[in-house]
Amino acid sequence: MAEKEKYISRPDFEEAVETESVMKKFLTLYNDEVHTFDYVIDALVEICNHDLMQAEQCTYIVHYKGKCEVKKGSEDFLKPMRYQLIERGLKATID
Repeated sequence: MAEKEKYISRPDFEEAVETESVMKKFLTLYNDEVHTFDYVIDALVEICNHDLMQAEQCTYIVHYKGKCEVKKGSEDFLKPMRYQLIERGLKATID
């Protein structure tokens, strides 16, 4: 019986899929044609903990493509960031 205690039970496949889908939410930032590049870059660095290069790249993608997925995680993880971006006048959604 000691051998059975050595093994750790694994979650069912359905539980693993559900956990994976929860983590596949994205915080998406949209172009608003109002704010400056520096303003958006500063927001991404301060709110989303991007480094300067990552924030610049996301800002250019938003400008030229209209939107960019700036962060990935669970909805609970992304909600405060979305709220802070919106407080700064930026348009962001969790998809």
